[in-house]
Amino acid sequence: MKNGGWILAATILGSSLAFIDGTVVNVALPALQTALQATVSDVQWVVESYALLLASLLLVGGSLGDLYGRRKIFLCGVVVFALASAGCGLSPSIDWLIFARAIQGVGAALLIPGSLALISASFPVEVRGRAIGTWSGFTAIMAAIGPVLGGWLVQHASWQWVFFINLPIAVLTVMLTVWKVPESRGTEINRALDWPGALLATVGLGAVTFGLIEAPRRGVPAAGIGVVGLCALAGFLAVESRSASPMVSLKLFRSRNFSGANVLTLFLYAALSGVLFFFPLNLIQVQHYTPTQAGAALLPFILIVFVLSRWSGGLVAHYGGRTPLTIGSVIVAAGYFVLMLPGIGGGYWKTVFPGMVLLGVGMAVCVAPLTTTVMDAVDQRQAGVASGVNNAVSRMAGLLAVALFGLVMYGVFSRTLDRRLARLQLSSAEIRTVDEQKPKLAAMESSDPRVMAEVGESFLFGYRSILWLAVVLSLGSAVTARLWLDPPKEN
Repeated sequence: MKNGGWILAATILGSSLAFIDGTVVNVALPALQTALQATVSDVQWVVESYALLLASLLLVGGSLGDLYGRRKIFLCGVVVFALASAGCGLSPSIDWLIFARAIQGVGAALLIPGSLALISASFPVEVRGRAIGTWSGFTAIMAAIGPVLGGWLVQHASWQWVFFINLPIAVLTVMLTVWKVPESRGTEINRALDWPGALLATVGLGAVTFGLIEAPRRGVPAAGIGVVGLCALAGFLAVESRSASPMVSLKLFRSRNFSGANVLTLFLYAALSGVLFFFPLNLIQVQHYTPTQAGAALLPFILIVFVLSRWSGGLVAHYGGRTPLTIGSVIVAAGYFVLMLPGIGGGYWKTVFPGMVLLGVGMAVCVAPLTTTVMDAVDQRQAGVASGVNNAVSRMAGLLAVALFGLVMYGVFSRTLDRRLARLQLSSAEIRTVDEQKPKLAAMESSDPRVMAEVGESFLFGYRSILWLAVVLSLGSAVTARLWLDPPKEN
């Protein structure tokens, strides 16, 4: 089709802003924690403030594109994201950084659904799977650059520079989109926007996330806010079922493939997001990798997704979505299992590389078929909404997983450390100092090498616990694909 390559280039660059930012920020978390004297809860909010606004407003972003023009909303998202990135880089405090990250989430909510919706509207169905596979692969390779470059910048400059790398990409995206990407929008869609639904989704997800993250520090009050969040989410479903112009048309979920693929997305991306939050913390704070080495550790995973995504994008046409998604999810589970086996120390090629390879192969088999299954399950007039729903589910999965995995990690780490320190016969003052620093997890400091050794082992025990959770969630994805998705149509 005319300008097909240019459309892919613009959408890949725009989407890469969000994907690069996710991988870069994870590598920068240990440096952020040290430079800003932050607890793990503070660092979680750096990730979660972005994910919260992104997950809550993705659906609005998809609808806005369908209503007012996908190119126009995509461009708005890129500009907002770029300005917020500059704000992140200039942040003088952890609170300012959290706020700027939230604004980044707003920009990402506008640009991410627009990128896939532009592809879906621009390519005919017979080549759409390969186009989406190309988008997935090149987005992955752009994301691969992020952690290595970000790690190098953290190590040799400062953590602020990991946000400034977004600015030239944003400028290029705007220029290319204005020059070569045609406008498109949905037709026969009610022009009212579901702001009550968006508000309830934001409040609900935010309150549940607050409850999970702050429970270790605030106890019952945080749990109470979490319950309020669950009530708000119930209200969101009620509003959507009665709204004349719902943000999420529940009719979409009448399709087995659409509903099944979104459940699979929830499980698969919850596992991935939860593990990738703690992965660099383990490498840098426990295994003593440099930030550059920690960023490079992700390269096999991301490069494999890049190399195989275009191929896997064509699997749906031959085998349907069920088979590749079942097999891919099992391979992902195997990758998490292999990652939990090593202890402290050992070379990268024996301890981390095998798990990264399995994880990359499994996700490569899943990503493009999953996205294609979602987009093919709906009428193209609702492409923006469908893209928004699926992206919102993946972001919501990450949002809740980082909070939930953090709660599990803190609980396991705290109990394990108490048990281990009891054998050291420390003074009450030393024990009190350790207790005060527990929210920092492996970033805590002590002049006693015995204490630091036990801190590392306790963190590793907690890390293995969340990897077990990831294994279970990934196997849940495989079961969902096998039992829920339609079998391939016979030719």
